[in-house]
Amino acid sequence: MAVKNDTSPTEKLKTAFTVLSIHFPDAEEKLKTVEFLKASSGIVILLEQFGKVFSPVVNDINGNIKKLWKKHDKDNQLYQNLEDMILSEQVEDKTYATNALLWLRRALHFLSIFFQCIIMDSECGRMSQDLTPFFKKAYSETLEPHHGWLGTQLFNVMSRFAPSRGHLFYTLALDSHDKEDQVLQDMRQYHQRLSACVIRLSEFYAEHQLENL
Repeated sequence: MAVKNDTSPTEKLKTAFTVLSIHFPDAEEKLKTVEFLKASSGIVILLEQFGKVFSPVVNDINGNIKKLWKKHDKDNQLYQNLEDMILSEQVEDKTYATNALLWLRRALHFLSIFFQCIIMDSECGRMSQDLTPFFKKAYSETLEPHHGWLGTQLFNVMSRFAPSRGHLFYTLALDSHDKEDQVLQDMRQYHQRLSACVIRLSEFYAEHQLENL
């Protein structure tokens, strides 16, 4: 007697990226604050599945998200867009949300580089199992220049616990071994919007000389 399979093709193709309720907003226009912060919370959900190597980044992201929600909730109409929120602070000569978004963007940039390394490595056919070099490259290009000696040493220690490619893809495939191509495809799409938001915010901070407040 044949066993009925109740799992639809759509269900089989789900990954940790596609089950997120919201992704990063379109970076071609001003970034919607609510959409951006919810998407940033979504990336925390992803990271919490990767193991303790990402715990410092998770804590940092969560802390800065809370600060930005606090600022947004003071006037959700005026602060509909991130750029408007930050520019209003400059008029008030304040830096609370400006610094929070600066550090949130740096953490997101770190993750963007990490994903980019995995994507490029896969497209070249290497499929490297050891992701530690990608972790270190992403850190050196984004967070390390702004961390002190202690922060850098912490990340050096944590990098030893970076997940292997196989473990990471298994987690992103929602505990499945047969969706590697789908995970990579969804990672590309997710990374594209994440990277675009990071670039937009970097250019915005540079334009308004907010990078080194």
